[in-house]
Amino acid sequence: MRGPSHRIERLADQIRGEVAIVIAEDLRDPRIGFTTVTRVELSADLQHARVLVSVLGDAAAQQQTLQGLVSAAGYVRYAVTHRLRLRRAPELTFVLDHGPEEGIRLEKLLHNLHQHDHEK
Repeated sequence: MRGPSHRIERLADQIRGEVAIVIAEDLRDPRIGFTTVTRVELSADLQHARVLVSVLGDAAAQQQTLQGLVSAAGYVRYAVTHRLRLRRAPELTFVLDHGPEEGIRLEKLLHNLHQHDHEK
């Protein structure tokens, strides 16, 4: 039997997908750049959802996009609730996910180390 944690994970994944669609198709804020919704962390009581996003561009572009997403959070919350037919909508908090950037940075460092070893 699957417990409540499986239900929360499944719902978090559904919310992630719907938030991604709403951002890509519905939001017209010029501050919002190319955004990938990497993960949604849903609280056990389903009242709060941290939406982790990866944004293409420099730090300024990332901050601008985050500001656009924060200002659109109410609309995104409404749209997701409507699309998933949820009784109660979780409060959405958008957070920059630096994981993908860190992965790329580490890969470059490892590549440079590898190149340096071959030169010796």
